[in-house]
Amino acid sequence: MRQPPKNTIATDAIKAWRITASIYEIIFWIAIIGFAIVTYYFELPYWYVLIAAFIGIISTYLSVIVLPKIRFRRWRYEIFEQEIYIQHGILIMSRTLVPMIRVQHVDTKQGPILKKYQLASVTISTAATTHEIPALLEEDASELRDRISALARVDEDDV
Repeated sequence: MRQPPKNTIATDAIKAWRITASIYEIIFWIAIIGFAIVTYYFELPYWYVLIAAFIGIISTYLSVIVLPKIRFRRWRYEIFEQEIYIQHGILIMSRTLVPMIRVQHVDTKQGPILKKYQLASVTISTAATTHEIPALLEEDASELRDRISALARVDEDDV
């Protein structure tokens, strides 16, 4: 069996993922509060609100505290001359090999949260799908994009 990839993503990915998860959880809690107001006005049973709040507490704890650390530990990648090896997943471990000959283009992207921590993601497009290596340092992402692009170009010349 093949060894796991050696390279990890940036440690600030945990902070970025926590901020992103917090934004989603705030939206979820606003919905729960709205549900509680509707329950109060229409005099519905309150145990629906209690169940929703309990689910909200569990969801917030898992998505903001627990999952970003686990997700960071599981994300790995490695670039070879002939392929890109990506491994990620929490419950279901996904190991993907992307042949360099299949790479159509490589991009880096950066949203406001990643930009705050000077991170960027690399997206690798093939004819069938797009693969992403998230939350790399900006310099590492640029170098990785250029390296994959150069290796993919060499493969195209060989065909």
